[in-house]
Amino acid sequence: MLKKRYIKSRNVWKVTFELPEAELPEGIEAKSVHLVGEFNDWDTTATPMTRRKGGLFHVILELEPGREYPFRYLVNGEHWCNDWHADAYVPGDLGQDNCVVVTPTG
Repeated sequence: MLKKRYIKSRNVWKVTFELPEAELPEGIEAKSVHLVGEFNDWDTTATPMTRRKGGLFHVILELEPGREYPFRYLVNGEHWCNDWHADAYVPGDLGQDNCVVVTPTG
């Protein structure tokens, strides 16, 4: 899930990325989840997500307005999954769709 809040004083979007355990690939017990996307040059370790009470993984990023950022979640360093509440989806390089978060102009 995505939650967005515009911070006018800094001209950035504060975006909360959330992945509930119920949306993890079937049969996978998550020990770690990383947010991977254009905003971190698709680095698979740069943006770890924190597990909250109830098994919800989350992380907050500040993103530039007026952009579309493709992204995916990486579970346990080997299982890719999408955010089914993303703003859009685009074909990825490996034959699977990438999620997209859109940050409107400020």
